[in-house]
Amino acid sequence: MWVTSVHDLIGEAAKIYKVLSNSSRIEILYFLRHCDKEVPVSTIVDHLQMSQPVVSKQLGILYRYQLVCRRREGTKVYYLLDDPHVVEMIDDMLNHVKHEIKGEPHPRNLYQ
Repeated sequence: MWVTSVHDLIGEAAKIYKVLSNSSRIEILYFLRHCDKEVPVSTIVDHLQMSQPVVSKQLGILYRYQLVCRRREGTKVYYLLDDPHVVEMIDDMLNHVKHEIKGEPHPRNLYQ
């Protein structure tokens, strides 16, 4: 899909935010962010203690939006993060939440 205007870009960004509105998907991305190589679904299931159908469904959605890539080997499917920009965005959001929880000011005010 060729994005040609700011309006189109914002529309596509909104779709990604909707995908990221699910805490299970964020947990999966956060887990994959800290893996130094591709991992099978079973490893994600074990570490996050989610059921295999839930993990597989969420990975399918993340794959559809090109946030993870996958490789099949026999009956196993391996996943890896596919977009470093999303990792940065999640890290930034988690830092924002940490400030909110602690009641601390944010590092800088954009309007000064």
